[in-house]
Amino acid sequence: MKYLDYKGYTGSIEYSQDDDLLYGRVLGIKSLISYEGLTGKELYTDFKSAIDEYIATCEEEGLKAEKPFKGSFNVRLSSKLHEKAALLAMESKTSLNAYVAESIRMRVSKELKDA
Repeated sequence: MKYLDYKGYTGSIEYSQDDDLLYGRVLGIKSLISYEGLTGKELYTDFKSAIDEYIATCEEEGLKAEKPFKGSFNVRLSSKLHEKAALLAMESKTSLNAYVAESIRMRVSKELKDA
């Protein structure tokens, strides 16, 4: 397992050789939520506690908890690549958004097969 998952949140798994400690942070949100443990089980327990505390704090303060990986992000690329992708999307009778999504889907699928 490369990542931890709980209530729709994904967390990293890192190791500090200096501290002989596992640690991580929640990915895909702006808020900094971190956790640690000496074992994998401790790490996962602290990860779940950190998520639960984050959600509870947001509720107490009347804030909406961030949802990771909402499905929307900005992509910056050269104007030439933008033009080529837009023209290919038009030729395929699809939107640029759908064209980019399919391109990413194909690349991710290939990476997962190669892993």
